[in-house]
Amino acid sequence: MESTWRNLLWRQFGAAIDMLENSIRACPDDLWHARLWQEQDQPEFATFWYLCFHALFWLDYYLSDDPETFSPPAPFTMSEADMDEGLPERVYARDEVLTYLAYGRDRCRARIASADLLAPQRCRPNNPDMTVAELFIYNLRHVHEHAAQLSLFLGQRTGSAPGWIGRTKSAL
Repeated sequence: MESTWRNLLWRQFGAAIDMLENSIRACPDDLWHARLWQEQDQPEFATFWYLCFHALFWLDYYLSDDPETFSPPAPFTMSEADMDEGLPERVYARDEVLTYLAYGRDRCRARIASADLLAPQRCRPNNPDMTVAELFIYNLRHVHEHAAQLSLFLGQRTGSAPGWIGRTKSAL
């Protein structure tokens, strides 16, 4: 039964990651720096490239065993973990973001395949513990929320958006 749950969790989590990837690939170059919405206090946090990075940083972070020792792969920094620090030092290129997406997809698949789903997991130092399974679902919802925002933006600005993915085609 446990393998059934792992497989269905991966099929849906993988689909959310696939949808995020499709939006990243579908974004025209001239919209990579575009703002998705108008924020009053920090408008730079609403750009297409940044929202892609944000979704992938937190995907990676929530897959880590220990939030206290987490560090993203280069060239990414920990600036995202402390919103008071502001944006990363530079805009990340599409190919860097897609490399981070592939890294996150591989980590997610491996973690789903091996994690103790009922073990407690600290998701952030100041947040209550969840089970690993609940954190997977929380993380999936976060990735999918941003994939949907990016897709909606592309549809509004280009007249075309990536389609729905019911489940990933890649195996666990």
